[in-house]
Parts: sequence; C-alpha cells; structure tokens
Amino acid sequence: MSLADIKPGECAIVTNMKSEAQMRRRLQDLGLISGTKIVCIGKSPLGDPAAYLIRRAVIALRKKDADQIEITEVNQWRRS
Repeated sequence: MSLADIKPGECAIVTNMKSEAQMRRRLQDLGLISGTKIVCIGKSPLGDPAAYLIRRAVIALRKKDADQIEITEVNQWRRS
C-alpha cells in the first residue's frame, strides 16, 4: 500500500521509500524515514497534491511522489 492510498483523516506508518535518490533525500531531511507516523490532513479537489502531517510539519506531496512511499497500519487519526 502506498501513501497516496490513504484518505484525509487517516494515519499510517512509513515502511519504505522507492523514490529516486534526490527526492528520497529531501523527504528524509523532513523526517520521513521508516517508522515515521504520517497523517493525511487533506487533498485538493482533484486529489493532487495532498497535505500530510509529518512530525508536526505539514508538507504537500504530488500523487506520483506519494505513490513511492510504502506504508502500513492505516487507521483513523486521533489528536493526542
């Protein structure tokens, strides 16, 4: 399952990134590494891009980039 598959209000855990080296490095610099919790907080009306909450930072990712991020444990997000 990829990050692009989750809907707004759902959260998941990152398991792997298949992106090319430059994009993978940028995402890692933002804190997106294996084991990181990520929340989809919204998608544009056409579904691309989507906004994600990663370690208290909000980033927007295009669908083609989100498809390269593998995830697991999808469930509803509850603010803690």
